Amino acid sequence: MGAFLIEHILVSNATAINGPEAYANQVKFLGSLPLVIFLEALFIWLPIAFHGGYGIYLWLRGKSNVSDYPWAGNWMYTAQRYTGLIAFAYIGWHVYHTRFAGIDLHAHPGASFGKVQLELAVTWQFVFYVVGLLCACWHFAYGIFLFCAKWGLVAGRRAQRRVLAACIVLFVVMGGVGLASLTKFRSTPQQPADESADQLFRTAPAAPTQPIDNR
Repeated sequence: MGAFLIEHILVSNATAINGPEAYANQVKFLGSLPLVIFLEALFIWLPIAFHGGYGIYLWLRGKSNVSDYPWAGNWMYTAQRYTGLIAFAYIGWHVYHTRFAGIDLHAHPGASFGKVQLELAVTWQFVFYVVGLLCACWHFAYGIFLFCAKWGLVAGRRAQRRVLAACIVLFVVMGGVGLASLTKFRSTPQQPADESADQLFRTAPAAPTQPIDNR
């Protein structure tokens, strides 16, 4: 799941910063992977469903003690638990609307940029995307620290502080790239989100490899 999240934010979604064509090419590449539905189900949907369901079970059984022990670490742990709930809801919404609702992006990658734009054009959905993105990044990054600390992979205060600092940097990088991608979707003029966009994408001429002399 962590590898997918890194790829999804720092690679696939980051291509949107370079514009609609770059994003469409990335969607086309992902859709061309062999057994793509099987890969998505086995390595993305099922792990997320299990992790989210089991996480909600643990969350319901746990009790917050941040008011009794208002330490920074306790606040970050509490934030990690609540951001998990928000991220799970956000992922469900995001997967349904971009993957299953409306036009099939695997079949029509040229419409991918415009389809995401339609989602983000609604103000409350854009805010939900921003909050969900940051929650997913924090839940993942701080979760790495908790895993390393609780399983004894890092021992001692100094080593744990260094791992925590690295995880916070990871959160900032992933969150920053994700927000830059969302900003690009919002700032680019609305692209068509139907078969016509896909047709234009498939028939667009390649950029010239040599500069054109206009003298």
